[in-house]
Amino acid sequence: KNTTEKAANSTHCSTLEMALPKIESVLQAFDEKVDSVDAVFRKIESRDPNQKEFLQAVKEVFDSLAPLFKKYPKYIRLLEAICEPERIIKFRVPWVDDQGHTHINRGYRVQFNGCIGPYKGGLRFHPTVNESIVKFLGFEQIFKNALTGLPMGGGKGGSDFNPKKKSAAEILRFCQSFMTELSKYIGADTDVPAGDIGVGGREIGFLFGQWKRLTSRHVGVLTGKGYDYGGSLIRPEATGYGLVYITNYALKDINVDIKGLRVAVSGAGNVATYCVEKLLKLGAVVISMSDSGGSVIEEGGFTQQQFDEIVAIKSRRGRIKEYKSSTAKFVAGKQPWTVVQSVDIALPCATQNEINKADAEALVKAGCQYVGEGANMPSTPEAIDVFKKRCKFFIPAKAANAGGVAVSGLEMAQNSQRVAWSRADVDEQLKQIMADIFTTMRDTAKDLQASNDFQLGANAAGFIKVADVMFAQGMVL
Repeated sequence: KNTTEKAANSTHCSTLEMALPKIESVLQAFDEKVDSVDAVFRKIESRDPNQKEFLQAVKEVFDSLAPLFKKYPKYIRLLEAICEPERIIKFRVPWVDDQGHTHINRGYRVQFNGCIGPYKGGLRFHPTVNESIVKFLGFEQIFKNALTGLPMGGGKGGSDFNPKKKSAAEILRFCQSFMTELSKYIGADTDVPAGDIGVGGREIGFLFGQWKRLTSRHVGVLTGKGYDYGGSLIRPEATGYGLVYITNYALKDINVDIKGLRVAVSGAGNVATYCVEKLLKLGAVVISMSDSGGSVIEEGGFTQQQFDEIVAIKSRRGRIKEYKSSTAKFVAGKQPWTVVQSVDIALPCATQNEINKADAEALVKAGCQYVGEGANMPSTPEAIDVFKKRCKFFIPAKAANAGGVAVSGLEMAQNSQRVAWSRADVDEQLKQIMADIFTTMRDTAKDLQASNDFQLGANAAGFIKVADVMFAQGMVL
């Protein structure tokens, strides 16, 4: 017996000795992959060391895609190319105020990646807009657009112009000046901008009117247009509706009913407004809304009448602090995340980096189990770590807020065909697109042995689609 055991141990040791070099080789190869990914990031960082928003977006994608690079190392070769915009356009925008004084703003358009279709992404008018902001937004847009399944590349643009407290005439003059330069670089089959923060239906109308004056053409060069001149039904609602649809699909996938769940929403613009509208129709209890001045908390949930009052206030460009209710609490200068007492779902719909680690921890402490990002990159990396570790699911913006650009893609299709689809038709297509995004995101995460890591699933699915096309078109060998 002892002789047999010694022989077995000897064989076992011999097998281990033979296997060790192979294990070490695999580990070394993985370390080299990690080193090469880090090296690419360091090179990107060295080129633009002060572009913190762009670098944050790139780092988030790189870090989340580690399992993809481990399983399919060929994709590492594309990292540098996919992070460099095809072109960046920066231009001067002079305009005259109502007192006759001339002002100068900067305009931007980043045409980031057009391998699967015309560049597609919104225009943002906000004083914080700079090259880093439009690059981060354009980079995110590449993968978001790919997830929709529609043929759209990634782009973004805007200006550091602040439309707040400007008259309609001043905004018109600015839009006309902005489009006079931008018109040289866009087209229905080249680059199709849309709205974003500070650019709503009025501004899109002003921009489109100037483009027509310059070109004498009427084609789908912008989306988010008014329905009477080529826009699509459901487009204003699409981002907010899509956010609720995909969140509901994720809940149904784990047999949870959204009815009666307490939902904290930030923002009071298009995304937040239509998100809340759809939540109320599904029977959820919405407990917060906000704007840059602060948050309104209704711990018992907004009634339809109370929500309509907020919509009326924002429709006349008022501030959310004007909302009055005997049951409401207004908190100046804060988003709702540390103020709400009990919450099941958090849907940030305001702006980038609005939720930090402390906010995320406060939400979890208040009972939050589900998070869907309505704004672009609203959670810091530290906040995302909290959500992924302590919530049942976290749906990143690339997937969660893709409804807006999806219906923009449908608007482009309607313009090309010279048709207008019904509200029901567009809404059904939006639902199907969001269902497909959820399924793709979930299944991609499973393929990478990371079930329920929707951040990985969304990033990997969008990345793979774009990367495979870049390989096919010879952008990287």
